[in-house]
Amino acid sequence: MKSNRGQILIQAIVFGSVAIFLLGALLGWASLNIKAGRQAFNRESALQIAEAGIDYYRWHLAHAPTDFQDGTGGPGPYVHDFRDKNDNIIGQFSLTITPPPLGSTLVTITATGTTSADPSISRTIVARLAKPSFAKYAWVLNSEFVRFGDTAEVFGPIHSNTGIRFDGRAHNAVTSALATYNDPDHLGSDEFGVHTHGNSLDPGSDPLPPSAVPNRPLIFESGRQFPVPAVDFAGITVDLASMKSNAQANGVYLANSGALGYRINLRTNDTFDVYRVNSVVPACGPATWSISGETFIQNYPNPANGIIFVEDHTWVSGQINTARLIIASGRLPDSPVTRTNIIVNNDLLYTNYDGSDVIGLVAQGNFYVGLVSEDNLRVDAAIIAQNGYISRPSYPSSSCGPTRRRTLFTSYGMLGSNLRPAFVYSSSNGYQSRVYIYDANLLYGPPPSFPLTSDQYITLTWEEK
Repeated sequence: MKSNRGQILIQAIVFGSVAIFLLGALLGWASLNIKAGRQAFNRESALQIAEAGIDYYRWHLAHAPTDFQDGTGGPGPYVHDFRDKNDNIIGQFSLTITPPPLGSTLVTITATGTTSADPSISRTIVARLAKPSFAKYAWVLNSEFVRFGDTAEVFGPIHSNTGIRFDGRAHNAVTSALATYNDPDHLGSDEFGVHTHGNSLDPGSDPLPPSAVPNRPLIFESGRQFPVPAVDFAGITVDLASMKSNAQANGVYLANSGALGYRINLRTNDTFDVYRVNSVVPACGPATWSISGETFIQNYPNPANGIIFVEDHTWVSGQINTARLIIASGRLPDSPVTRTNIIVNNDLLYTNYDGSDVIGLVAQGNFYVGLVSEDNLRVDAAIIAQNGYISRPSYPSSSCGPTRRRTLFTSYGMLGSNLRPAFVYSSSNGYQSRVYIYDANLLYGPPPSFPLTSDQYITLTWEEK
């Protein structure tokens, strides 16, 4: 009997120990789950607080679009309490604001959120915001119909406020504000707002409206759309006046030359040379826009605000290296009889093609490539001809010499022309091949003071760090 009682006691002790062990393990497991749940809750709360920091600064920029110091006038980080609906502080977010580089609108906001319940837990979000610029197309055209020949190749979107005949090869979308129009290059009925007469890869003209629009991917690789909303050219005049004021205040301003204009030669050491243009090659019909005599004036450092404004015709050449510049040419107040032009006859180049090199050329009148220009000419720039056209004038006479026929014109950037552009007229007159490449960096990183299409920031990227 005593032996049985001893065995029962031993069994009770064993089972009790096991029960205590299991209960302890269960309590430990429950405690860990509660702790993990609390940590998960705090981590999620910290993320939401960080996101609230991003939302707060988006709101701040909507009311103070050029304030990148959170209204303090001093460096960050900028710490804000985060409160619940009962006005209790339940956490904080800390903001670091990286302002846009010169000429860009790209703002980087880094927000780190923490909770009062567990300050050791933090979550960080990085958001990039920007305003879109006028430079969203490889070509944007305003008030006259335009034709791209069968040797034109365009890498980037094309838009016209009027009609487009496109016979080359478009690697991106081609759009027009018109549903139909009567092409002035030939007699006949109305045609589609964007239409083609074909090329060697896909010969034959489009059918006439109201027929269905054919796909034609060998010409329109990314399709065509019409009608779409028109692009506003009118606001560029205001921006030209602003550029002049900014150049006079903190840039480089060149008054009327008293001669034919200026030549600006950009250099890779963050300076540029200025020459006074004294004479040009005699006209052989149209003006040649080609320099025959000039005088060196001065070497300038690139201006702090990146703006060069010239109240005269301006020839531009050279190369930059990690510079962001805009060269504007105009006489204000605007008058059709005094408008000035920008001319590029020699290569205008970037060193870097990652967005760190940017050139803007804004002509009050026209952008020209003259008679004596490079046979293979490359222009790296965002170009706007505010009231005129982007063009190489026609030099039909043999008296103009061999340079009236050129081989290849390449544009890297964007081109905006108020009037109809033209670079080729015949097999002996103009650039026989044209390649237009859109620089996507320009959309949110345009040249300084370049026109914007919106005054509102949009979110480009949002990621947890």
